[in-house]
This record gives sequence, structure tokens and C-alpha cells, in this order.
Amino acid sequence: MKNKLLLGILFVATIVQAQIKIPQASPLSKVQQVVGLTTIDINYSRPSAKGRPVYGELVPYGKNWRTGANENTTISFSEDVTISGKLLPKGKYALYTTPKADAWDIIFYKDVSNWGLPEVWDEAEVALRVSVSPQVLPTHIETFTISIDNVTTDSATLDLSWEKTFVSLKFEVPTQKVVIKNINQTLEGPTANDYFTSAQYFYQSNSDFNKALEWINKAIALSKEPEVPFWYYRLKSLIQYKLGDIKAAIESAKISLAGATKANNQDYIKQNTDSINVWSKK
Repeated sequence: MKNKLLLGILFVATIVQAQIKIPQASPLSKVQQVVGLTTIDINYSRPSAKGRPVYGELVPYGKNWRTGANENTTISFSEDVTISGKLLPKGKYALYTTPKADAWDIIFYKDVSNWGLPEVWDEAEVALRVSVSPQVLPTHIETFTISIDNVTTDSATLDLSWEKTFVSLKFEVPTQKVVIKNINQTLEGPTANDYFTSAQYFYQSNSDFNKALEWINKAIALSKEPEVPFWYYRLKSLIQYKLGDIKAAIESAKISLAGATKANNQDYIKQNTDSINVWSKK
């Protein structure tokens, strides 16, 4: 009897803890598109018309709309983009719109933490607002759709379709600027940080310590900061110690210690101090 009661309790507990899954009325959708060298990511929920008049009724004219359903519709750009001659800095934005019969405002809002529309609208959070003219579609679109279309190496369009309304916003991406930057960086050769990372890898993997020393020296020589980063000299001291050059290791550790002391970095102060104390006894 007790065993049956226990099994019954366990069965009820299992039922209570189980999560019943049902289809979402407005399912989540994710869009990713590369335009030139710029990646655009869109996350939004897709409501359906279900026989209801949409614009002017379900979505009132003249009022801000979350541009989808549920939580914020968001859009992010990996590079700065230009829209209607205005610069929109790279980053993530909530995508809001103000539908009207003859014009739509498309709004890129910096605060993406809201559920739908902000409780209090803050105009200072508007990164960019542009106006576009809606078009009438020849066919009915049942489910709200956001897409990136008309893709070239330099531009594309952000398109919104629902019911019989179509809105398209062209944006331009800085492909040539990014390419030229990449070319210049390649032609200029590795940076100080590239050499530091390479030296760090060879040190940590117990590989070629002589090559690691060569690279950390190049990192120090290429450093463009007012002072060489103290963590560069910390790594150099460790490499020199591995190579058996204790005197040089202590000198590098002292330089690192001075930089760490100036920056008040307690971790590096302790690491360098401990190393100097131990190495000085060898």
C-alpha cells in the first residue's frame, strides 16, 4: 500500500514538473544576412493576420509599433551603415515603426531591453528615424515577414511584408572602406598584439622558446602605446627564464613590475615580485 502511494506521488510530481509545449501564436524567427562584409542579424516574432484587418486596426495608424510580436524585434549590424544619407553606428537596436496610410517611420532604438514598446518613450534613445512610403502588394501575406533583399556588395534593403502592405528601406554598407582597411593592415604586417599572442602561445605550449623570445621582442618594438605594456615584459621574463637566462629574466621582470606598480595592478605586482625573489636565489 505504501509503495503504491509513493508511486502515485511520484507520478503526480512528474506530471506537475513536466512542461507542456504548444505552438507559439507568433513563432520566433531569426534572419542573418551578409551584405558585402557586413553581417546583419534580425530576431523577431511573426504574428499572423488570421482573418483580421491588420494596418489601421490590429496595428493602429499613427502609433509606435513593436514591429512584430512578443519581445523586442532587434536588428544588429557588424559595421556602420548608411540609411537615407545618415550614419547608423554598428551595434544592436530595437526595431520600431510608426505605420501610417501614406508613410511609415522606421526607428532604430538603442535600448533593446524592453518587452515590446518602452513604458516611457525616450527620444534620446532613438539612434535613427527615417520615413518611407508603403506599397500595396498584389497578394495577401498571411504572416508578418522581415527580410533582407536586393543584396549587392554595397547595399541591400530591409523589407517588411504583411497583409497587402510592403515597406522597403535601403541601407548601404562600407564594403570598400573595410576592404581597404584589411588590405592596409595586411600590407603593414602583424601588429604588436599579433606577435605577443604568438609568443604567448609558444610559451604556454612549451614549443620553441627562442622563437617565442623573437616574437615578444618584436611585440615590444612595435608597441604603439606611450609605454610598452607591462604584461609584454612579464611574458618576456618568463621566456627568458625558460631559456636559462636568469639575469635577463630578472631585468625584464623588474621592468614589468615598475609598469604594474604604476598601473596599480596587484596581480602582476605579486607575480613579478615573487619571480624576482625566487630567481635571485638561483
